[in-house]
Amino acid sequence: MNRLSCYIRVMTDDQAAEDRVRAGRELAARLFAGAPRTPPLPSEMARHTMGHLFGDVWQDGSLAVEERSLVTCVILATLGREAELRLHVRGARNLGITREKLEATMVHVAHYAGWPAGVSGQRILAEVWEQMDADTGAR
Repeated sequence: MNRLSCYIRVMTDDQAAEDRVRAGRELAARLFAGAPRTPPLPSEMARHTMGHLFGDVWQDGSLAVEERSLVTCVILATLGREAELRLHVRGARNLGITREKLEATMVHVAHYAGWPAGVSGQRILAEVWEQMDADTGAR
């Protein structure tokens, strides 16, 4: 490979990485629209989050984004990651996933991951839904 082809490859790789970050930011903006602001992530974590997680993983086409959203809510509820679950319940609603579907998902979590995980998921779901309703009514 000559110097020019190496330069072109690096430019192409850099452009692809920038495209993934841009796509990731667009998806995250769609998912988390209206979410309370949180402190920014360190730049390296933000790059991985937007470029890889939301730019690659969430958009690879093997699952619809709505399916990924439900799976993510299940995993976060199972692991007891309440702060992230709050964000992803909002994301699910922003994608048009119904409250009834999310509630049924949390019942399933309760049976497979433990009652406390499902109950906590239901509580967070209710809190986020109520907050989003209040925010909508306040506009």
